[in-house]
Amino acid sequence: MSTVALITGAASGIGAAVARRLAAGGADCVLVDRDAEGVERVGKEVSGAWLVGDVSSEDTSVRAVALADERYGRLDLVHLNAGTNGGVDFSAFDPERYRTVMGINADSVVYGVAAALPLLKRSGGGSIVVTSSMAGLVGFGPDPIYSMSKHAVIGLVRALVEPLAAAGVRIGAVCPGFTDTPLIAPAKDFLVAAGLPMLTADEVAAAVDGLFREESSGTVLVVQSGMEPTPYRHADLPGMGGG
Repeated sequence: MSTVALITGAASGIGAAVARRLAAGGADCVLVDRDAEGVERVGKEVSGAWLVGDVSSEDTSVRAVALADERYGRLDLVHLNAGTNGGVDFSAFDPERYRTVMGINADSVVYGVAAALPLLKRSGGGSIVVTSSMAGLVGFGPDPIYSMSKHAVIGLVRALVEPLAAAGVRIGAVCPGFTDTPLIAPAKDFLVAAGLPMLTADEVAAAVDGLFREESSGTVLVVQSGMEPTPYRHADLPGMGGG
């Protein structure tokens, strides 16, 4: 019986690289993205199923899981990867843009976990990996709302470890540094000129694949160019255990 994976933000970048890697290993993939042309292209490339939708809408996650169930009858792996830059200027605050960023980067993760959990449980358990960012571990002044949203999903991952364990589901997050994807394209020339190293999408996909295979839950994996992926350890609070 083949492994079935659901991947959001799968039309390009990290999501597409994860789809290709998992499909090469024999997995059946269900891909989700609002880029209709891109998600269809990758879907056909990996011989998978695909859905065009906005992940900031709960209905998209519900429909994606239903597609996995209808097409393959199970679900084993979920990569909640969709994301967008913030671009929110506090000197001219745009509430609509703020809600868009939080909807894609944070709300979609909540919706994805909630929608996938029943089918994961019915399939005997599985693994969820969320794409966060290095900006989810430190304050990132150039894009504070993006940083906020990525901190939020780290908090969710850590809080869900025990509740999901009861259903046989593991959860973790990858926190990549600057990655050469369409999301970062507007800043690529600046980053290259500044000598900042960039990851490839394939490097991040390898880390995601490794996290899917990890037996423990709650791992937050830091992925940096030229370095082995490293689990991040949050500082202990006085009188309390950390992790």
